[in-house]
Amino acid sequence: MTTWTTDELQAIAATDDFHIAPFRADGITLGTPTWIWSVVVDGHVYVRAYNGTASRWYQSARAQGAGRMTAGGVEKDVVFTPVADDLLNDSVDGAYEAKYGTSPYFPPMVTAKTRAATVRVDPR
Repeated sequence: MTTWTTDELQAIAATDDFHIAPFRADGITLGTPTWIWSVVVDGHVYVRAYNGTASRWYQSARAQGAGRMTAGGVEKDVVFTPVADDLLNDSVDGAYEAKYGTSPYFPPMVTAKTRAATVRVDPR
C-alpha cells in the first residue's frame, strides 16, 4: 500500500475542499466528484458520508473499493477501507470537531449514522 507524503497530508488537512469520486459499477468510469469533509488522524485520511451508509458515494466506495480524490492541490487514485473500530472512530470524531466544530453541519458528522460510514482513504 502506498502512503501519503507529509506535504500531501498537510495540504489535505488544511483544506475544506475534498472531492471524492468512487468508480462506477463498471470499475473503470469515475463517478461524479462529491464534496465532503476530510480529516487526518495519525497519518491517515478519513472521510464520512453525511447521509450515512445510504449515501450514494459511500455505497460506490464500498462496492468498488477505489476511485479518485482531489483536495488542496493533491489529486490521487485511491482505495477505500471501511472503519469499524470504535476507538479509531472516537479519534476521527475529535479530528472532525477540531476542524469543523464551529459549523452548524458538525453535529450530524459525529452521530452513529455517520460513524457507520467512516472510510479510510489511501493512495493507490
